[in-house]
This record gives sequence, C-alpha cells and structure tokens, in this order.
Amino acid sequence: MRVRILGIGMGPGHLTREVAEALEGCDYAVAARKRRDDDLFALRRGVCDAFDLPLVEVPDPERDRDDPADYGAAVADWHRARVVAFERVLAERGGTAAFLVWGDPSLYDSTLRIVSAIAGRGNVPLDYDVLPGIGAPQLLAARHRIVLHEVGSPVHITPARRLREAVESGQDNLVVMLTGRHGLEGLEEWSLWWGANLGTDSEELVAGRVGDVLPRIEEARRRARERAGWVMDTALLRRNG
Repeated sequence: MRVRILGIGMGPGHLTREVAEALEGCDYAVAARKRRDDDLFALRRGVCDAFDLPLVEVPDPERDRDDPADYGAAVADWHRARVVAFERVLAERGGTAAFLVWGDPSLYDSTLRIVSAIAGRGNVPLDYDVLPGIGAPQLLAARHRIVLHEVGSPVHITPARRLREAVESGQDNLVVMLTGRHGLEGLEEWSLWWGANLGTDSEELVAGRVGDVLPRIEEARRRARERAGWVMDTALLRRNG
C-alpha cells in the first residue's frame, strides 16, 4: 500500500496544486481525534469533504501534556501508541492513505516519525512520500511583511518550552512555535511579531516591544480561542541593540 504525508497549511486555501492532485488520487485519509469536539479534526474533515475523500477517525491515545520532567519519554510513549493505532487502520483498509499535516510535515509534527515506524515494523508493507505545505513561520512573516532574519544572520527555531534555554545560550533572533505564555519574562525590551491561528478566520496579529504588547496578546489569544475553540500561535522574537 501507499501512504502520502501531505502538508495542508491551515486548510483548503493553502493547498498547493501538488497536494491537491495527491488528494485526488487517495482512497481515504486518516486522522487522530483528540476529543469529541476536536475542532482541528473538523477542519481536516472540511479538507476531505472538498475532495470527496473519506476520513477515517482514530481515537488519539492519551498523552501527558503537563510538561512532565521526562518530556521525551512521555512523547515517545505517545508515539508508540499512535503507531499501533494507525497501523491497525492501514492493515484493515490498504489502498492509498493520506495523512493531513497542519503546516508543513518537516516542522514540529510527528507524522513522519510515526509512518516511518509503521514501515519499519514490517507488519504493513508500505511505501510513503511527503509533500510540503505552508508552515506557520512563513505565514507569520507574510502577515507582518517581514523577513525572519537580518541580512546574513541566522534564525533559531524553537518550541516555547525551550525559549529560555535558547536566550541564555545567546540566540537573539528566534521563531517560537506554540508560544503560549512561556518565557517572555525578562524579554520586555525585545521586539516581537506574533500571530495566532494564522491563515484562518480567527487569525490574530500583534507586533511591538514585548513589554508594551503582552496585554494585547492575552486579549488576542482570548478572542482567537472564543472564535475557533483552539489557539496555535507563533512569534518572532528579536533582541534590540
């Protein structure tokens, strides 16, 4: 059988022609559902409906999301449970399956690791490929009309839980994924370009000096959650001076 790992940005409006053509050639899509009112699962269903593609629901295994001391082990356990759950569906259905990845499969997403693990187990002989999508950092830069780095300089990409570590190591130009409320204390003089639910109807944007815009970000997060039921935010942080 064949698995196609497809970056879908934030939905139908972000699909590349290559991804759209791939969806037309699939027999079904597979997606984990975290809870009954999973809004992101519903958005995936909207993509599938646009291509008349059946969407197979897989209950998402439980995961410790409270930032446990051994974060790596918690995620590894979750991935192993997902491997078993998805493998069962692929074995039953065969054919060509699509995995729809928010943003781009190369950045803070587990789908590639899970499908690779399924292929490595050998219980379901399969071939898989990957097509890129529009990622949150690209959308953030476009919305704020900025370049993510200064001329000839690097940009460091990090999850929010590692932000403090990155700053202490001397990084001064950072794209922070799933920003939340992590680690902005002490960075009041830095410049920030922030966005939540980028590319959707609940999109929110804030830019300015960190110390000046934190209240605006809290309010924008609240509006985004009220409108969409969820918040995914990304920010560019740059040290001034």
